[in-house]
Amino acid sequence: MNRSLRFAGWYGLTVGVLMVGQWTFFLIAGQVPEVHTEPIRLGFHLAAELATAVALIFSGWAVLRSIAWGRPVLLVATGMLIYTVVVSPGYFAQQGQWLFLGLFGALLALAIVSAGTLIRSMSA
Repeated sequence: MNRSLRFAGWYGLTVGVLMVGQWTFFLIAGQVPEVHTEPIRLGFHLAAELATAVALIFSGWAVLRSIAWGRPVLLVATGMLIYTVVVSPGYFAQQGQWLFLGLFGALLALAIVSAGTLIRSMSA
């Protein structure tokens, strides 16, 4: 397996784990007021975030293990992540938390690199 493909696998696996960890931390710490103010919208958002994280974790693991279904599933999961990192920064911008915008920008750039790597590896 080449280094670029390893990067894509590790990127998916790591970001998926970090997404679960971040949401767990914010929820336990009481940092998500929408639990009380917008529980239905938040529930749908969390379901989408969890689906993205689980897809990233399992497909990233599959790519690292050279399992055939890993690359196309990781490409879909990376697309899910790209949507998330484009949509989610608005919340933090509204709160004036500009550091998070930089984080989302970095995640977006790396996700695009990962997607490109996966596309090239499947067309070769």
